[in-house]
Amino acid sequence: MKKVGVIINPIAGMGGRVGLKGSDGLETLQKARELGAKPEASQRSIEALKVLAEIKDELEIITYPQEMGEEAVRKAGFEPTVIGSIKSGFTSAEDTIQAAREMLKRDVDLLLFAGGDGTARNIYTAIGTSIPVLGIPAGVKIHSAVYAVNPRSAGEAAKLYLQDKVVNIREAEVMDIDEEAFREGRVSATLYGYLKVPELKRFVQSVKSGTRSEKAEILAIAEQVVASMEDNVYYVIGPGTTTRSIMERLELPNTLLGVDIVLNKQLVANDVTEETLYQKLQGQKGKIVLTAIGGQGHILGRGNQQISPRVIRAVGKENIIVIASKDKLASIQPMPLLVDTGDPELDQELSGYIRVITGWQDSVIYRVSS
Repeated sequence: MKKVGVIINPIAGMGGRVGLKGSDGLETLQKARELGAKPEASQRSIEALKVLAEIKDELEIITYPQEMGEEAVRKAGFEPTVIGSIKSGFTSAEDTIQAAREMLKRDVDLLLFAGGDGTARNIYTAIGTSIPVLGIPAGVKIHSAVYAVNPRSAGEAAKLYLQDKVVNIREAEVMDIDEEAFREGRVSATLYGYLKVPELKRFVQSVKSGTRSEKAEILAIAEQVVASMEDNVYYVIGPGTTTRSIMERLELPNTLLGVDIVLNKQLVANDVTEETLYQKLQGQKGKIVLTAIGGQGHILGRGNQQISPRVIRAVGKENIIVIASKDKLASIQPMPLLVDTGDPELDQELSGYIRVITGWQDSVIYRVSS
């Protein structure tokens, strides 16, 4: 029997759809709850664990109580060994660190954890490179290279590793950014260390990277999008420096790391929440403008959770516009663009091929995958 440790950060990702760009700190968490944020880490963990349940007779699951693992593990079909104790509803980074240390003592073969970059830092603090780990993506900002590209991929990768079908392990970067600076539109990323992960490039994401795109290329992309804008159509402008160029071309204030809305080339709203975005689009024609994360390839599900499944369905798949410089696409190849909306059915609908605007009257057809 292989032993698998499971740790869930139950508050991971709660700040995403309400536009808080993270959930670190008690004050931010309280604000997220006041804005109506709902926990999502448990459901994303269940999706990964259901894949592992296909070989549950070969596994012993060791987890922490209640929302830190036990509830999700049982819903996925396992009867886990539950260790440790928590104060339900008031879990903290210290709980994650202690849970990881307990898993290390029990010599687990693989530690599965759900969260974001802050959670990865906690796991690194607790165990360093002592045992193999794999992250189930559930946070807002996920720069670290220790996470699977989506929850199902986490389950698939874990299953392959636990069945000894993958033997190579690599050290992957644990990155995190200053959330306060992030909310002010500044990205300040720090490398905190490394964790050991199964080497499965198909299932595990790369570290987020910048590109050296020529400014003229990005300006040409902005010119193309602005020239193509239709009257009386709401344009949802996603986060990123490439999308920011559109707002700058329109001479409108913009939110580098949030979501803005434009109508008839005028600003409707800055830094909107998912609820505001959804309400604005009711009964209206809209388009969503996205860019890819350099080095990783995600166009949905990383830092733009305000563009939720119901928002995407309200707009329609055919009204998604993807823009990216050729340098950025080169940093992703040969991997596809990735979608991880939290709705597996929608992710499948979005898979296929999409036109990516790469300059003035210049575009390429690129594959999208869940």
